Amino acid sequence: MTGADLSHVDTWLFDLDNTLYPADCGLMDVVVTRMTDFVEKVTGLPRDEAFKLQKSYLSAHGLTLKGMMLNHGIEPADFHAIFHDISLEALSQDPATLAALERLPGRRIIFTNADDVHAERVLKKLGLDHLFEGVFHIGSADYDPKPSRKAFDACVAAHALEPEATAFFEDTERNLEPAAALGMTTVLVGAHAPACAAPFVHHRTEQLAPFLAGARIRDLT
Repeated sequence: MTGADLSHVDTWLFDLDNTLYPADCGLMDVVVTRMTDFVEKVTGLPRDEAFKLQKSYLSAHGLTLKGMMLNHGIEPADFHAIFHDISLEALSQDPATLAALERLPGRRIIFTNADDVHAERVLKKLGLDHLFEGVFHIGSADYDPKPSRKAFDACVAAHALEPEATAFFEDTERNLEPAAALGMTTVLVGAHAPACAAPFVHHRTEQLAPFLAGARIRDLT
């Protein structure tokens, strides 16, 4: 077999947005637009300046919300509420992804910088909600987002993860570095993945489903 050797893995940790569904569906473009609307309203900045500030907070803190909390006193619930009515029509259920996830032995857990409501809506729309044992969301991490080591330590503690037996799938390269430092097997997902040369990224795939379908996995029968 030529697939990735993941026979040591019994816990499968997945990012949510742009990982369990393809980035080119455009959902996150809508999210970013809503976010810019919010930053513009709160700060009173012109839209282009609001967008720059939004991105600077993302770069500095791993999450725009964190910058808004620290610098503008924003309550997380007020921020997350702007996404709860976003249309999910861009998402569709994919039988190949469903089958690939179903074959994985052990536990499946979501680790996302989004909140619980968004995660639940997206998983339900994708038809994958029944496959996951739990969701570790931004509130679970006390609003310390990936790639914060504190967020990873909290996730490990909350779900009693054994890093050496855990694989973490992400579309954002820098979020994989702390996972690798803990001993997890890391997989970068997305069109940009093949070009990644970071040593903390162990596997790269443009599409999640074929990678999982071809991987060598543990037989727990």
